[in-house]
Amino acid sequence: MTRRRVGGLLAGLGALLLMGTGCTSVEAAGDKGYVTGSGAVMQLPPADRDAPVALVGEDLDGNALDLATYRGKPTVVVVWGSWCTPCRVEAPEVKAASMELDGTAEFVGIDVRDASLDNARAYERTFGVEWPSFNAADGTPLLAFEGTLTPYTVPAFVVLDDEGRVAASIIGALPSKLTLVELVEEIAAETDDG
Repeated sequence: MTRRRVGGLLAGLGALLLMGTGCTSVEAAGDKGYVTGSGAVMQLPPADRDAPVALVGEDLDGNALDLATYRGKPTVVVVWGSWCTPCRVEAPEVKAASMELDGTAEFVGIDVRDASLDNARAYERTFGVEWPSFNAADGTPLLAFEGTLTPYTVPAFVVLDDEGRVAASIIGALPSKLTLVELVEEIAAETDDG
């Protein structure tokens, strides 16, 4: 096989891999209107983390909500929508994880592109969601997580460290409650260790 042909095959394989891992452009959303990933866990060592995420907005009831108020312990940011089938499937696991992590971590949601606030509130009632969620009807609050989320990413989980920096993410459906709990506990232990 010639070097040119091998190079072409590698370039084509690279393009396929990029498409298969959750492209983040509007075009990649296709008819679904959202992009999801495989549920792979990505974790950043403390030295590689960027500045704290700054996000201020309103919750589903129109009250002010500021991500900075959650600093001091890890925060799990849950990206969801009432229309999102994987979100509905994993909701009981997310709720169970929040209960197990009570006192260790805070939870806050980002509700993306719901057709109405009534739908979002019904989702919260149905699944016993007790943490506040940013109202992100157009998805733009997700831009605060540059390099991690896009306005079309759902479902997703971002774990912020005690300083509010992105420490880990799960893009796509939650693999399991245990995955999220262990990930958050590991990030919480960083503070305890040092």
